[in-house]
Amino acid sequence: MDKIDAEVLLSMMGHDHPPSIIDVRNPDEFEAWSIEGAINIPLDELEGRVDEVPDGVLVTVCARGQRAQRAAQMLSDHQRDALVLAGGMEAWGRAYDDVAFHIGAVVVVQVRRRGKGCLSYLVGGRDRCVVIDPSLDIERYVAIAHARHLEITTVLDTHLHADHLSGAQLLAETTGAALVASPHDPRQLVTDPVIDGMTLDLGASDGRNLTVIGTPGHTRGSVTLALGEQVLFTGDTLFIESVGRPDLADKAVEFAADLYRSLHESILRFPDDALVLPAHVSSQVPITAGAVVGVTLGELRRSVAALSMDESSFVSWASTQAAPRPPNYERIVALNMAGDRVADDERGELELGPNRCAVDSTD
Repeated sequence: MDKIDAEVLLSMMGHDHPPSIIDVRNPDEFEAWSIEGAINIPLDELEGRVDEVPDGVLVTVCARGQRAQRAAQMLSDHQRDALVLAGGMEAWGRAYDDVAFHIGAVVVVQVRRRGKGCLSYLVGGRDRCVVIDPSLDIERYVAIAHARHLEITTVLDTHLHADHLSGAQLLAETTGAALVASPHDPRQLVTDPVIDGMTLDLGASDGRNLTVIGTPGHTRGSVTLALGEQVLFTGDTLFIESVGRPDLADKAVEFAADLYRSLHESILRFPDDALVLPAHVSSQVPITAGAVVGVTLGELRRSVAALSMDESSFVSWASTQAAPRPPNYERIVALNMAGDRVADDERGELELGPNRCAVDSTD
């Protein structure tokens, strides 16, 4: 059976006639994590449900490709041609695209790891740039910087990630950039600790820089980065549809109180037209090729009910949500703290699944 790479499939989505994606995993696997718009027909039911398969271009999907291969053969036996997603959902979790925009003399490139819902950023001026929350596929950031004639001078994570392996240390080591991080999220081999009010130089001709704002709550060391009054890189403190979960360190009430203060004393003081760019996006938020994933702070004030709660109500709500924790999060946190390398097959196993770093806004 012919195969299709994840990023080729990604490039075909969002157009007038996208392929129909037939996910042949079991319903529990599909419910936990799936490609937007996919149709779930488990492999052992496909033979009897071929008439439910749409016409047009078909792509079969499973966890890593084996079941999808059998499904494509089954469809071929019924005179229906289908491509197989090479590497399955594991490969989908490492499919990227990016989009860029300018704020004055500063370029912001949003790098989207679509299957995982991870958003990272390259923010640059005339000749240098800062990379925020990079994944392990560091060649993406190196290539973007090279194409724009920018030197990567600083790399940082907005917080200690629990749902995917950080590429910050590897990117810093590879490029010679400074690796900065909050001392409240302990990590090895940090070049400089970030502190509240610290400025990161972008070398922009109009003098624009990034300012670090301590916003503890999701983790003790969570930070937000402000590009003037125009853009907020909020990490996992504030999302497009909810707020960061405070329970991953098993101090939910304490961290929820910190999160409330971070939101109200640090982030919500910015103007309504400030653009909020988070580190993650859920499957409920559509991503369109060429369009930035982000909303204004004013829109979030209106749409995220938690931002209108008083402190007591917020702490009670945010600290008592029982959403599943990110798969393998303890192992991922330990690796991100130590900066240890893992084999590619172990990485695939560790990162399989969606991000789960927001409080479920539907509860």
